[in-house]
Amino acid sequence: MDLILKYFPDLTEHQIEQFSALEALYKDWNSKINVVSRKDIDELYLRHVLHSLGIAKVIKFTDGSSILDVGTGGGFPGVPLAIMFPNCQFHLVDSINKKLKVINAVSEALGLTNVRTTHSRVEVINETYDFIVSRAVTAMPEFTKWVKGKTAKKQRNELKNGILYLKGGDLTEELKQYTTVKAYLLSDYFEEDFFETKKVIHLPLKHR
Repeated sequence: MDLILKYFPDLTEHQIEQFSALEALYKDWNSKINVVSRKDIDELYLRHVLHSLGIAKVIKFTDGSSILDVGTGGGFPGVPLAIMFPNCQFHLVDSINKKLKVINAVSEALGLTNVRTTHSRVEVINETYDFIVSRAVTAMPEFTKWVKGKTAKKQRNELKNGILYLKGGDLTEELKQYTTVKAYLLSDYFEEDFFETKKVIHLPLKHR
């Protein structure tokens, strides 16, 4: 938890309580339904919570923004972002229902009223959002096909509506076809070795 306060010192008391509660909640649920690897559960704040909040270093979502989290798994990046931006709406989607059961329980325990979940493949979701976030569920060309037509027309944030993707490694080949893409290095915001090759990829998408 100290790690979160190190980089986000302006959290409210309520947000601090919510972030502090995450470890016990996830450890308890992980013992029943494995949503975080055994190795990672002991480093939940570094590898999952702070990693998710890398997006919050790149953009401060305007109140009223809507965000779709694709392949959310155990709720990352959606749950930490929902705590950080309580006046934004988060729609967390995953094709594995038992993972959503964990997210629903965690959200309820934290009193998060801005999170909803859907058990579905993202392709069949028929809504639009300001941003679509995810943590490296597939290569970008495939991902853009999945979320095509799901970007809202109205712009309400400094960054253009589109994808905010958490990914690591050399993405030169994967992203070469996109002229408007921008990579934000998480090592510019966080000093821990874990973030050395991690990035937030912003790809604006046109409303169709």
